[in-house]
Amino acid sequence: MFAQDISIQDSEVTINSINPQALAQLLLQELQTIVKTLPASGRTVTLRMALEVERICEKSNRIQTSGDVQTWQLSLARHRLQKCLEYYKLGSRQGRVELHSHLAAMVYRHVASFESQLSFQARYNLIEDFLQGFYVESLRAFRREHQMEANYTPHTRLELAEYMAFTEQYAKRQIGLPGRNRQRLIVLRAQGFAKGQPPETSMDIELAVEGGKTEESEAQSRTSAMQQIREKMVSETVDPAESVLRDRVINELIQYLESQGQTDCVKYLKLKMQDLQACDIDKALGLTARERDYLQQRFKYHVEKFARSNNWKLVHEWLGADINQKLGMTSEQWQAFQAQLSADDQQLLHLKNQEESDKAIASILKCTPKQVQKRWAKLLDLAFNYRNSEALV
Repeated sequence: MFAQDISIQDSEVTINSINPQALAQLLLQELQTIVKTLPASGRTVTLRMALEVERICEKSNRIQTSGDVQTWQLSLARHRLQKCLEYYKLGSRQGRVELHSHLAAMVYRHVASFESQLSFQARYNLIEDFLQGFYVESLRAFRREHQMEANYTPHTRLELAEYMAFTEQYAKRQIGLPGRNRQRLIVLRAQGFAKGQPPETSMDIELAVEGGKTEESEAQSRTSAMQQIREKMVSETVDPAESVLRDRVINELIQYLESQGQTDCVKYLKLKMQDLQACDIDKALGLTARERDYLQQRFKYHVEKFARSNNWKLVHEWLGADINQKLGMTSEQWQAFQAQLSADDQQLLHLKNQEESDKAIASILKCTPKQVQKRWAKLLDLAFNYRNSEALV
């Protein structure tokens, strides 16, 4: 997805990791290629992106143990540049409209319970009140995380696009909850808003999770409110790399569904991502329960096809079940799984592990690339069934 928008060649960087200045320069070159006229704030914005990428890579266990930090740096940097450019191309007015609409959809059913039977206008007013406060919180977080002046405000079109992209990502941050559950940060904020909690109680959930980093934050973390939050929310630290992979999978899936002419499946996916209940989805799409069941089956079929076709690597990487991760199995399971495969399947597995193209594999196995894809999809199904059957033992 990102390769088509970014002209940077990975081969230009030969070291294991890229320092922020070099990464910022790569982003700046690409920014200039896309927007033609380089904005005055371009260097500052791209450096902030590069520093953020460095912070994520240092914090993420998944990235540090991958053995390929450089690839992650480039992928994360491209993702941030692409999101920023999406808002930049929309412009300040339409960008605000898109962001506001997106965030409103995420919190619609959380700012007040449906049992309250509020009118649409009343619920709309609540959403407006909540989001105004959330934008202020997001700007504070933006300043804090980038170590900026306390009165910083975006002025240029690029700076505003950067802030809007940050706000969208900030809203989607996954917070670990007891029982290994996770919830988006903006949903937690909306639920607190609905319960009438004072803003200071919920304003720094992430601070409670991460712990204090400065004298001021250390002092705040010792307050009773922060202690209560920490007790409820530090059961699991969420890897920041995972949310990036999740977004990539979702974007690729939407593109795939659209290419298949499944626009109703795209609408269904977007509603499911808003955590809507079945009855709310039926109402939004104008479906009967039977029609929704049919749509669900069609959606499931296309998701499975997506996950076992050319997108298998991205999906399995997100699930922690890539081929270099033994398809999600333990070492013992991996050895036992390979032992039960035919010689041809073992050879196919080996060639895939060597990252050979389907065309090259087809030449070696004396078949067509289409047959290679079918055989690989079947092998992935075998691995899926084996992995899950072993998990039940």
